[in-house]
Amino acid sequence: MHHLGATRSSLKTDHLLHTPDTFVRTPLPGAAGVEFIVHAAPQMGARFTQMTAEFAAGGSLGVTPAQRFVYVIEGELELRTGGKKHVLDPGGFAYLPEAAPHTVHAVSASRAAVIEKSYEPQPGVAAPEVVVGDEAAVSAVPLMGDEALRVRALMPDGPPYDFAVNTMTYDPGASLSMIEIHVMEHGLLMLEGGGIYRLGNSWYPVKAGDFIWMAPYCPQWFGALGKRPAKYLIYKDWRRHPLGA
Repeated sequence: MHHLGATRSSLKTDHLLHTPDTFVRTPLPGAAGVEFIVHAAPQMGARFTQMTAEFAAGGSLGVTPAQRFVYVIEGELELRTGGKKHVLDPGGFAYLPEAAPHTVHAVSASRAAVIEKSYEPQPGVAAPEVVVGDEAAVSAVPLMGDEALRVRALMPDGPPYDFAVNTMTYDPGASLSMIEIHVMEHGLLMLEGGGIYRLGNSWYPVKAGDFIWMAPYCPQWFGALGKRPAKYLIYKDWRRHPLGA
C-alpha cells in the first residue's frame, strides 16, 4: 500500500527516528539465514552499530571484530562460547568481548537486537568478560526514586566495560523528570507500548518497533502514553574520557 510519501521516520543532524514502514533489510558478510535492519552505523555519524537481526530457523551470525551485545526479542537462539552452550529465550542477552570466540544460531525463527562497538581499552584495566543473562532475573531499580519508572542494567558497571545497555519500563503516564542533555550517545529500540519522545526541538509519537538514535548532546525526553507500560532497550557509551585518553 502506498502512503503518498508520509512516514513518522525523521533524520536530523542530532537524531534519527526509524519506523518499521521505512525498514530496508540487507544481508551481511559471514551471516547465513539472517536479514539485518541496520538502524545506526558510522555512515550516519554513530560510533557504534545497532541492528535488528531477523533469523530463519538455523540462521547464524557471522564473526565480528568488535564487541557484540545480543538481546532476544522473539524466538530462541543458541550461543556457544568458552566451551559452554547457552539457550537465549525472549529477554535473554549476552555480551561478547572483542575477539571472544563464539557462535550464535537460531533454534527457531527469531529476532534479536545486535549492538556492536569497537573496544576502548584503558591502561591498567582488566579485560571485560563474557556476560550471559536473562532480563527477568535482573532486579528493577526505580530511576531517581520514581517507582513508576524502572531500570534493569544488563551490563556490568565497571572500568572494563565501555558501554551500558539497560531496559527502561514506564507505567502509563510516567515520564523522565528532566530534559537530558549529555555527552553519551544512545541507541534505543521500543519494545512495548508507546508515548511521546522529544528529540532536539522535535516531538514524536513512538511505539513498539521504532528505533531512535540520539547523538551526543541531543536534548531528549520521554513520556509514556496509553493503557499499558512502555518499555525500551537503550544503549549508551560509558566510562571513557571524552578525549579518548
